[in-house]
Amino acid sequence: MVDLDPQLKAPSSNMSDKKKELLSTAMKRTSEWIFSQEIPSDVTVNAGGTSFSLHKFPLISKCGYIRKLVTESTDADLAVVEIPDFPGGPEGFELAANFCYGINFEITTENIATLRCAAEYLEMTEEYSVGNLVGRTESYVNEVALKSLAGAVSILHSAENLLPIAEKVKLVSRCIDAIALVACKDSQFAAPVRAGGSGPNDSMPVVDWWAEDLTVLRIDLFQRVLIAMMARGFKQYALGPILMLYAQKSLRGLDAFGKGRKKIDPRQEHEKRVVLETIVSLLPREKNTMSVSFLSMLLRAAIYLETTVACRLDLERRMALQLGQAVLDDLLIPSYSYTGETLFDVETVQRIMTNFLDFEVDVGYNADDQDRVSPSAIEVEKVAKLMENFIAEIASDRNLSVSKFISIAELTPEQYRMTEDGMYRAIDIYLKAHPALSDMERKKVCSVMDCQKLSREACAHAAQNDRLPVQTVVQVLYYEQQRLREAVDGSSSLNDTSSIPAKPGPYSGDVHIVTDEVSSLRKENQDLKLELVKMKMRLNEIEKPSPAAFGSPSPATTVSRPGSADKPPLPPLPKKSFISSVSKKLGRFIRADGISAQGSRGRTKPAKDRRHSIS
Repeated sequence: MVDLDPQLKAPSSNMSDKKKELLSTAMKRTSEWIFSQEIPSDVTVNAGGTSFSLHKFPLISKCGYIRKLVTESTDADLAVVEIPDFPGGPEGFELAANFCYGINFEITTENIATLRCAAEYLEMTEEYSVGNLVGRTESYVNEVALKSLAGAVSILHSAENLLPIAEKVKLVSRCIDAIALVACKDSQFAAPVRAGGSGPNDSMPVVDWWAEDLTVLRIDLFQRVLIAMMARGFKQYALGPILMLYAQKSLRGLDAFGKGRKKIDPRQEHEKRVVLETIVSLLPREKNTMSVSFLSMLLRAAIYLETTVACRLDLERRMALQLGQAVLDDLLIPSYSYTGETLFDVETVQRIMTNFLDFEVDVGYNADDQDRVSPSAIEVEKVAKLMENFIAEIASDRNLSVSKFISIAELTPEQYRMTEDGMYRAIDIYLKAHPALSDMERKKVCSVMDCQKLSREACAHAAQNDRLPVQTVVQVLYYEQQRLREAVDGSSSLNDTSSIPAKPGPYSGDVHIVTDEVSSLRKENQDLKLELVKMKMRLNEIEKPSPAAFGSPSPATTVSRPGSADKPPLPPLPKKSFISSVSKKLGRFIRADGISAQGSRGRTKPAKDRRHSIS
């Protein structure tokens, strides 16, 4: 008896399948006849805000949802069916209704997601009809659509508006897995890194052929695709070009490079903010996988959209890691505040530079963290030059305060700057743009510059610069005199050594070059001596008390120029003792650190037209 049970059940199962098939065929013919005879409709379906005048028989023969509504309704003659939240809207219901009436239409990757979700909502399963819409759509998805990356992306893009039912039928997860599988299979960055093989520094990421297709996805689905790719072995440092493509397309139209903030739609602003924060969270941690210009663009957008503080600080830290590769435009971030303080965002650049200095000091708090690498000497020199150019660029801003100028100038350590010409240029621009500064403020501004590192051209310009304080000019002249004296002493020892006759060699022509250099140095030294004498005379005029301080003016107390009738001209000094005598006299006004002495209490500010005149 037990052995006969399967044999008895099998024919009954086959009989039920045959009956279902015959019933479905009959219903299909009936539906086609109803459609062809133009029989008046007996039910109205309101789906997604659109009314459809249909017939009950074709609908209940394939749709379990509508059959339940009709059978469970208390109204024996149900004439209206309301489906307000139909997936796919009226277009999706129209496709499902066409299938119920037996009307032929083409299933494509563009409408398959809508058809699958509509069939699931209407319960168009094999239980109600053989070869129903659920089975048809499932076969197309598995056998056609998910076999190519373009098809999977198209279905996933369509499923964005079909949630949560698209998640219920696992349409989203299957598309994400298919995309990740194809992407990792066709990408060179999915294979494990071989010994001495392609890393982020050896093989820079390139844009794969499928990267452009992913940019049509919504940011949440795009993020899930990238996470699935990395789970399958895709290297994170190779995500850079994909993220750049997506950011350029998603943030297009955002005016993050102009002054001020333009009004945009709040909803659009929120969407772009979410996109930006998600992209930043997906950025590779490896160094040199993203360009500094792209990071600067993201930082501008983050400040413009007012993203979270953590997002902005992360971008600043990433820029600091690659600051040696930056150019001036990367640091010229507009200030989007309405206060109108400065034209460019100085505080952000200060934080970036502080992070760079921290990376140089803290070489490795974590040995496994590759982004903690001490910058090289060449990179440090580039950063110092970059900061000098940045300071010179913002120095012309009239709203830039003295304290802010000094704080940004003091960020670059002096040992990073080979010369002070760039800093002197920035100071000169700042003093020219702020002519109302007091003498004390000008001294503070000039204190960020080391006069000993100025070149000859910068010293010659500073000696005649009316915008500099007198103390700074004297300091420049003093250090230049010291430099020339050392050069002359060195050339004298060279001449003494070269006075010994020697055989002419292949490099004997260089002696003439050295002789010319020594003669030019001596000439410059003589000019500098004359300038120092004139500066000393001007300082004497300043320090002498005015006649008004002792009552009525007296001819005996007036100061006369050298060579006048009241006072005989100064006798010429011997050549050998000139340097020592000037140094001794100049020591009364300048300390060892180059700052003028404070002994002159009755000192007054000289007129600008006479302070630095050469005559």
